[in-house]
Amino acid sequence: MQYGEVKAGRFIARPNRFIAHVDMDGVETVCHVKNTGRCRELLVPNARVYLEKGTNPNRKTAWDLIAVEKGDMLINMDSQAPNKVFAEFAHTYDPLAVEVRGEYSFGNSRLDFCLTHGDGTRHFVEVKGVTLERQGHAFFPDAPTERGVKHLHELMEAVRQGHRASVFFVVKMAQVQDFAPNDETHPAFGAALREAAAAGVNVVAYACHVEPNRLVIDHPIPVRL
Repeated sequence: MQYGEVKAGRFIARPNRFIAHVDMDGVETVCHVKNTGRCRELLVPNARVYLEKGTNPNRKTAWDLIAVEKGDMLINMDSQAPNKVFAEFAHTYDPLAVEVRGEYSFGNSRLDFCLTHGDGTRHFVEVKGVTLERQGHAFFPDAPTERGVKHLHELMEAVRQGHRASVFFVVKMAQVQDFAPNDETHPAFGAALREAAAAGVNVVAYACHVEPNRLVIDHPIPVRL
């Protein structure tokens, strides 16, 4: 996926989940943060960040914070990006899919994707964006997610009904060795992920090629459960 006009700046502060103050060319600018997660290890004072100019002239904030540098690693922070890049990648991940539908209602949830095969069989995919990295390893989640646990149980139910199901972790950085659930932050998610894998849900993680104005799913990485 490609962004529009992107400029660099230096992070100053994040007074709440939705906005950040960024130094852009010497001017303190208020921008929208396209990620409501904590991201405490990323948004630190003076971190180099990248912002996309919004297209709505009536918005209160003209810029969206979409990426940040952590050392020599560039990490995409846009929480809307994982579904967009997976939509572009869906036919590569599942070549049998003839139809890709987003926001598909199943059970008591709305799953991210339903891939329909030519014979009518369905493949449900829940996509999760990963921004947490420690010493070359990627982890999810960075905060407790009861919604994520619920989605895993829905995928298990899909498998029980005879469908194919996947949880697809879009690791929004390049230089990572592998992926694992973040048991330290949310042990219930890790337990549910292992249960889902044992029940036949495909658990996959892909690292991305990240540029300030571009994000592309690149290659699979090992999943440690």
